[in-house]
Amino acid sequence: MGPFLAPILIIIIRLLDIYMWVVILSVVVSWLLAFGVITMANHLVRMTIDLLRRLTDPLLRPIRRIVPYIGGLDLSPLILILIIYLVEMELGAVLGYVYRI
Repeated sequence: MGPFLAPILIIIIRLLDIYMWVVILSVVVSWLLAFGVITMANHLVRMTIDLLRRLTDPLLRPIRRIVPYIGGLDLSPLILILIIYLVEMELGAVLGYVYRI
């Protein structure tokens, strides 16, 4: 089972890594929007923000229900990144176990 499971685990870890960068990009874009560096008047900006929200909101929404805003800061992206990191670490441990077999 090891030769078949290892590539799948590696792909899942890489996809989680990409998703983590999407969450980070979403946070940066929201900051740029909040500080007025970019505006929703630009069609490309609107499409980018819509895409990022569609990708991140399904996982951020449950976290936002549990964790309140603290001083106006939304900590849900940070918690999601920590969860992704923990899942990556566990998958890495399983991957190490698969390679030992």
